[in-house]
Amino acid sequence: MAEQAVGTMRRTAPEDHGPVRYAPPAPDAGLPVLPELVAVLAAAAGRSAPEPPGGGAAVRAAAAGFWGRRGLAAPPDRVAAAPGAPALLAAVIAAHGGDVFLPRPCPAWWTPQIRLLGRHAYHVPTPAECGGVPDPYALLETVRRVRAEGGDPGLLLLSVADDPTATVAPPEVLREACEAAVFEGLAVVSDETWRDTLHRPHDTVLVSPAEMCPEEVTVLADLGGALLPGGWPAAVARFPGTPRGEGLRARTLDVLTASGALLAAPVAAVAAHALDEPGPVAGRSRDAARLHGRIAAEAHRLLLAAGALALPPQAGRHLYADLSPLRPALARRGVGDALELEEFLGARLGRPAPGAQRFADELGALRVRLDTAPLLGDTPEDRLAALAAEDPLALPHVSRSLATLASAFTSLT
Repeated sequence: MAEQAVGTMRRTAPEDHGPVRYAPPAPDAGLPVLPELVAVLAAAAGRSAPEPPGGGAAVRAAAAGFWGRRGLAAPPDRVAAAPGAPALLAAVIAAHGGDVFLPRPCPAWWTPQIRLLGRHAYHVPTPAECGGVPDPYALLETVRRVRAEGGDPGLLLLSVADDPTATVAPPEVLREACEAAVFEGLAVVSDETWRDTLHRPHDTVLVSPAEMCPEEVTVLADLGGALLPGGWPAAVARFPGTPRGEGLRARTLDVLTASGALLAAPVAAVAAHALDEPGPVAGRSRDAARLHGRIAAEAHRLLLAAGALALPPQAGRHLYADLSPLRPALARRGVGDALELEEFLGARLGRPAPGAQRFADELGALRVRLDTAPLLGDTPEDRLAALAAEDPLALPHVSRSLATLASAFTSLT
């Protein structure tokens, strides 16, 4: 079972479509860097010494305040910071023991971290209404089967606001999945990178697993989700307030030390500033989520009109389209699986359209993740205009981008 997802990536592919080195990055905001953050980074540029493992006092205190404002109070000594989510997730997984269970589909960067550590990765189907969280009954069945076959179930990795599906797990589904995991003795790591990119924050209920099972859940967030540019890598984790949680944090710091995964001091300074969420930072985060939500909703409408399927996007800067209703038309163009669909749509759209196989989904599934940032325009000026517009869909350059997206699908039928 651990090799099920591997098979999706063994197919011969062009060099620029490889499984790891060329895997798709997380969806980018596509907006110029906030001048306030540039100023903070520049002011700290003279600090040449790296932060201590897990981050210095300032960034950890800021992270503790960040979690506290979200109902997840934690002192700074229960927090760790690292240069990006992949490095931090690898350290957290290494700190836990056992095999790792994760939803199918899942972010493209999760599974490589698990395999890099020599662990087994078991992908569990998600429920019909959302991604990011395994179906609780499928999780129970998979854990018991793995254990019966001599495996060592140890950890469940999930996300409440999901890449690639752009959905938010309903609290009742999340609770059932967490209860199933805890019942089977699994620890839980909750990736909450996208929790602050809700498109309709007043209409969407987002609950952290750490509120449901506080003694079992470690929470992780990449600041590139809502607060920092993706090219300034910084991520933070919050550990349970238990003796076991203290041990997990200590082992995580050991791994970060051994791998040299230490925050650069200038990035730590700008991360601490962003985590404090001053007005301009919070405002940019809010406005960007609103903009991408508006674009994603229109893209979703156009996809449905063309005959594709997709869950309504609720968070993030992307949506996950299922083109299986268009399979006959795609087959006539030589497209029969996700890899071929990725290549076909990438050429048609003139930009990457990563296929299902990137996200540990089935190779035969005709699904792709479509990012919304390319729809905002080609220049910084165009993208800032979209951010400031009361109705970004009315802007000519946004309208043209959406029309190009729609035509790529409607021409199939």
